[in-house]
Amino acid sequence: MVTSSHTPIRLRDVAREASVSQGTASNVFNRPDMVREEVRKRVLQAAEKLGYAGPNVAGRLLRAGKVNAVGVAAIEPLSYFFEDLWARHLLSEISKICDAQGAGVALVSAVSDERLDWNIQSAVVDGFILLCVEGGERLVDITRARKLPYVALAIGAADTNIPAICVNNIDGARLAAEHLLSLGHRRFGILSTLIDDDCIGLVSEAQMRDARYSTSRDRAIGYWQALETAGIAIADTPIMVTQEDEKSTHANMAKLFSGSDHPTALLAMSDKIAMWAVDWLSRNGFNVPTDVSVVGFDGVPESAVATPKLTTIEQPMAEIARLAVEAALGGLQVEGRRILPAKLVVRQTTAPPP
Repeated sequence: MVTSSHTPIRLRDVAREASVSQGTASNVFNRPDMVREEVRKRVLQAAEKLGYAGPNVAGRLLRAGKVNAVGVAAIEPLSYFFEDLWARHLLSEISKICDAQGAGVALVSAVSDERLDWNIQSAVVDGFILLCVEGGERLVDITRARKLPYVALAIGAADTNIPAICVNNIDGARLAAEHLLSLGHRRFGILSTLIDDDCIGLVSEAQMRDARYSTSRDRAIGYWQALETAGIAIADTPIMVTQEDEKSTHANMAKLFSGSDHPTALLAMSDKIAMWAVDWLSRNGFNVPTDVSVVGFDGVPESAVATPKLTTIEQPMAEIARLAVEAALGGLQVEGRRILPAKLVVRQTTAPPP
């Protein structure tokens, strides 16, 4: 049999070459125990001769309607899943649940607009967990078109019909500030996660309330609620926006601590920012928590083994992952916004002010 080099070899071609039915050829690859040895050998020799690579597993699984795998997608490069502490923690919890259920996990990078549709449409999964964080509306729209179960995590979109699991950022942030207030602190500084793609350094209350990224805005609101209840004006608490990296965090710390009336307590909107702040304080002669107290947010595993161990607001990551995997595999679906509580975990970075 002669085939064009540009024509893919199909199972029917192998069956014709081996002089068997297509069903028999299929059994050779999928249920070999049902085929006599001499027939099996003849089909395999025909496949090798023609260059047939075997059946399309993805196509077979999709036709069966169930692949027992979850797609985890983000509008980030694939390195995000391993380098970002929050994403890495979440992926670890998702993996534990999938391991227990014998399910697979497929990472889907949606960083490229040109490839976004293709990456979502071609993923061999039963459903998706979308790490939207912020700006994930396009990712949601494309995933909806796939007509598979999906759930978004940490999304700030106004559409409350999007099935989403979120932590209560306002209440969690308020817990952090109330803890520091209960210790007697009155001079605070806020180290913020991104509020838009460009802003960095000292920002006003108005800028924070207009933040594009709702996570930062909500956490600031939670801090403010506690501080105002204690009689501390919003204007008296500087808000420093970082780019969520060590360099910008250290630069903001240098500005916060340039005067004698520097904060005695820092409210950091993520654990990684908090740990970089502790590092800066240590390098510059400040003791944590004797001189300055620090509270993070997220409850990533690294916060529990840092030196000193970080006081933080812990997200219920195992519960978030459980609900998300169940929804993505076609089980109990999330209806609208499912908001989960965060909790305060007191460790070694908080103490009464000096």
